[in-house]
Amino acid sequence: MRRRAWRLGLKWKAALLLALLLAAVIAVLSFLVLAGIRNDQRARLEQTLAGEVEAANSRVRQEAMMSGALSADDFMERSGQRLAVDLGAQSGLPVTLYKQDGTLAGTSLPFQPKADVKDALAHTAQGLSAYITEGDRLLYLAPLYKADDKLVGTIQFHVSLAEQHAFYEGIQRLFWVTGVLVLAAGFLLGFLYVWRQARVIERLNEAAQGIGEGKYLSAPTVRRADELGELAQGIYEMSGRISSSLAQLTEEKSKLLEAVARLQELEQQQKQFIGNISHELKTPLTSILAYTDLLDMYRDDPGLLEEAGKQIGKEAERLYGLVEKALKLSSMDVYEFETHAKSVSLLPLLQEAADRLQAKAERHGVEMVSTLEEGSVWADPENLIHMVQNLLDNAIKYNKPGGKVLLSNEAVRDQDGQGWMNITVRDTGIGIPEEARAKIFDPFYTVSDDRSRAHGGTGLGLPLVKGLAEKQGGTVELAASGPEGSIFVITLPLQRPEHPETISAGNSPNLE
Repeated sequence: MRRRAWRLGLKWKAALLLALLLAAVIAVLSFLVLAGIRNDQRARLEQTLAGEVEAANSRVRQEAMMSGALSADDFMERSGQRLAVDLGAQSGLPVTLYKQDGTLAGTSLPFQPKADVKDALAHTAQGLSAYITEGDRLLYLAPLYKADDKLVGTIQFHVSLAEQHAFYEGIQRLFWVTGVLVLAAGFLLGFLYVWRQARVIERLNEAAQGIGEGKYLSAPTVRRADELGELAQGIYEMSGRISSSLAQLTEEKSKLLEAVARLQELEQQQKQFIGNISHELKTPLTSILAYTDLLDMYRDDPGLLEEAGKQIGKEAERLYGLVEKALKLSSMDVYEFETHAKSVSLLPLLQEAADRLQAKAERHGVEMVSTLEEGSVWADPENLIHMVQNLLDNAIKYNKPGGKVLLSNEAVRDQDGQGWMNITVRDTGIGIPEEARAKIFDPFYTVSDDRSRAHGGTGLGLPLVKGLAEKQGGTVELAASGPEGSIFVITLPLQRPEHPETISAGNSPNLE
């Protein structure tokens, strides 16, 4: 069994991509929010300290005005410690005051933490603010001015950043926890969603593979109002078209096989036709040649001359009929024998066909009975007479001494309301065996050789009747046969049929 190579499926790829996107979004969002919090904390702190510095300067100016005209160092030496305590109490922050030379002037703290503030004091000496961050402690230094905006020293606020750092770290932890949870939930939801979509794609793939194996769809694999639903509908419609095309191809193949079989059958029939016609032509010719030899040998025998003349005439008549039927049947098969069908009155034609065979019926001791009705039929007059004559001739030849031949007609209508004329030839003859009834309309088929020789049958009469009936949009069939006789029915349309070729041989209309 062929092993499938391991591969990273679509659902895993999509889920991993979604996880990476979520992680990137969370990381960027966390960075921006935390940076915003840090900047906001710093801005608020600077704003607060700037306000405290302004308040401190106001207090220093007020104190300087009350102290009189003292130098900056003397003012700070005299009032520095008290101002540091007052300003600390006013701001709520520890305060340290420095002179202009950087020496300590006063502090609100019980002890002064060690810190290197030289660089910061250099900035304040230039009228600038500065701050020093050491862990959770912030030292903010700003210049102090007297009323005449003369620099008198530097004020230093001691600010604890522990609360801000704790808040920042709490927010940071919250982002980490929330980010991990969101990432896990997003990955799980994304995986489940992508898994569902991948499952739909797998079903569509299975449907496509099934179509390739000949398993066509009876309904869309999935029903969705999106692109996958449209794809499923497209695969379903494609399956229907392929199934229809395959069915058409199968049907065409069947028709081709039937055509090939029919051609082979026709080829075989042609060979059989040639063999049969050769044999049938040979029999009367042999008889004629034999009587010709007898005439040469016994020219002075009047009885022989009379008998030979009768037999030669009989065989010549049989030969003529055989050639005429064979040529007519052959012309219908090969050259689409032309008919001149029209609406004709049926009664005179049937009566004429019966009159032509009346003498023959009397010679065979058979009674001809006609029960005819007036009516019109769509047919070629000559062909109609020829069909009826053939059936009457067979009914006479294969009848019993003292038997009857009954000719009748009846107009009927089928279930679709179309009118038809049934022409029935009934005899009281010897009948047709059960095993031979399906083949009696095949060319050169005879029930038995003895029967054909005894009655002069060639096996061409009924095929000729069948061909002539079909050319005119009708049918002929053996309605019944048995020891009491046979019944043949010719069915012809009362009016010109729209599609006469749709009436196949042996399938007469379904008459009421």
